[in-house]
Amino acid sequence: MTSARDQGLHVLRELLPGLLDENKTDLRDGRFGDELFEIGLDNVFGRLWTRDGLSRRDRSLVTMGILIALRATDEFKAHVMIARNNGLTEDEIAEVIYHASGYAGFPQANSALSAAREVLEQE
Repeated sequence: MTSARDQGLHVLRELLPGLLDENKTDLRDGRFGDELFEIGLDNVFGRLWTRDGLSRRDRSLVTMGILIALRATDEFKAHVMIARNNGLTEDEIAEVIYHASGYAGFPQANSALSAAREVLEQE
């Protein structure tokens, strides 16, 4: 059976190609809190993103909505790239932001819009 770490590495490398060196398995850098990335890798990408219940595209939609509501703009930026790799168009990403404005609030949606623009303008 494949470990959550191995599954997480595989998924993250597919979702964000080039982010992690293919040969690197030790992700710690010796700095304060260097285990947090590994915790996310194991539990979020290794256990949640590998479940069968939703497609990766659907997971991107749900994740972006949650991150908008939380005003987690750094994570939202990464998930805009992930959403593009999961097949979402710029128009669909914009619709997620517009839709979130009615449920999460205009300030949160506006922050997400700024973050998405920053990412999409770099493509």
